[in-house]
This record gives sequence, C-alpha cells and structure tokens, in this order.
Amino acid sequence: MQYQAQQDFLKDKIILVTGAGDGLGQAAAKAYAAHGATVVLLGRTIKKLEKTYDDIINAGHPEPAIYPLNLEGATPKDYEELAETLKEQFGGLHGLLHNAAILGVTTPIQQHDIEVWYKVMQVNLNAPFVMTRALLPLLRETQGSKIIFTTDDKSHAYWGAYGISKDAITSFMKILGDELDTEENAVQVNAINPGPVRTQMRVRAFPGEDPNTMPLTDEVMPAYLYLMSDDCKEIAQTIHAQESNA
Repeated sequence: MQYQAQQDFLKDKIILVTGAGDGLGQAAAKAYAAHGATVVLLGRTIKKLEKTYDDIINAGHPEPAIYPLNLEGATPKDYEELAETLKEQFGGLHGLLHNAAILGVTTPIQQHDIEVWYKVMQVNLNAPFVMTRALLPLLRETQGSKIIFTTDDKSHAYWGAYGISKDAITSFMKILGDELDTEENAVQVNAINPGPVRTQMRVRAFPGEDPNTMPLTDEVMPAYLYLMSDDCKEIAQTIHAQESNA
C-alpha cells in the first residue's frame, strides 16, 4: 500500500501494540513512535520488548512503556489491570493494534494436537476479545480512536487452528466494527492482511522458502500507519498491505 503519513500525526497519542517484541509488532511500534506516539509495548518476552524500547529511544522518539503479559495464561483480571494501568499512567488510549499471534502446527485436523489447538485459540482469538472488551471504555473516551487487527488468509488444508483463528479474527473485526459504528464518536475498527513478510513466523511456516524473496516488515508499515490515521475512512474492512491503492 502506498501511503505517506505526516511526520508527527500521532503526537501525544497513546498506542498499545501487542507482540511488540519482534516481527510486525516491533516494526509497527517503531513506526508509530517515529510519528510521535507514546507506544505501550506489550508482549511475553521482556528481553525482546527491551530491544524494541532501546531502538525507539536511540532513534530519538518518545519514550515507550513496557508491559509484559503472557497472553496464553492471562486472565480477565489481568486485562482489567491493564486498563487501570493505562488510565492511571497515561490518562487514556488512542489506538490498539492486535498483532500478537502464534503459529501452532500445520497438520491435518484429524491429527491436530488438542492442547496446541487450545493454546493457539487462546493467544490468537480469546486474548484479543478479552483485551478489547477491557479496553473499549478507554478507547470510547478518546476522539478518533482506532482498533486494528493483524489477520491472515490461511483457510485451506493443514493450517489448522492458526487458519481458523485468523478467519475468526476477521469476523470478530467485522462484527465489532459494525456494532461500534452505530455510536457517536465511534471507535474505528479495521484489519490488515500484511501478506508474505520476512518474519520468524514465516520462516517456521515455510522452512523451504528463501526469506530474501519476502518484503521486510518496514515495507508494509504504510498500511499500519494509514489505519491509525485520520485519513482512513474505512470501517470494518481488511486492508491488504501489499496491494497498491493507486
């Protein structure tokens, strides 16, 4: 997607990014910070979050915050505490990017490990639902707030829990977007399908593929910036990051 964001269009805004320790989440967190946002870096591995934090600070962008949370084991109370912390420390929330996800296994449904299925659904689907539910009151208080989901199109053989969870996320996005669009000062909800990108998850999913043939994460960031901007007018839509908008 071709989009040129204004330099400081996210100045003074608070944006939470899940899975901010590496891959697309890390790239999005850095892109939002580069355009003025204070980014809350949420993820499981503190060392990875610290690397993202250091990269943002070293680039001279607003100081982010680190919020460690293991989505696999998080409870509704954990998400309530997250909302309370954001309210107390930042006064609100302007944007939420759901990016954290796990691959699980690629295997026929008949052979799919049940525990792995539960784990993938917990991280990829249940966590975004419970987190969104907890954070919606904060987002509703903010003019022009945004929720973005990173989705994928893997609804074909052997993609198991991952493919089903991503289809479910797309449906969740559409239902939530339609519901919120009826409200005054509606929270805008959309999704991004980044397409094939050079990430560790992609390497695990396609070990025989040459990663150098894939675009870097930075190359799909225009779509992530666009959906967080006031220029975005779409509601309950999936933007394909590697399709031209020309």
